[in-house]
Amino acid sequence: MSQGKPTDPNIKAEIVTKIRDGGMSVADASATYGVSSKSIYTWLRDGVVDGNRNLILENNKLKKELEIAYRILGKLTAESKASKD
Repeated sequence: MSQGKPTDPNIKAEIVTKIRDGGMSVADASATYGVSSKSIYTWLRDGVVDGNRNLILENNKLKKELEIAYRILGKLTAESKASKD
């Protein structure tokens, strides 16, 4: 099995932080930084102790869902205000 070029530790830390704290998806990070999703999942797993990995991934999923809900709510509010005018 061949290995790709090593990723700069600063970039790796940036990617992990954006996924864990910023709610970026692994797929988005993979596309943005040109790194395989398998590598990113490995970094996420390596940096987590006691099985908190599932909690972090679930938290990111919930952040994305909340963001979508806010967008929908904003559109519905705007439509509601427009229909009243």
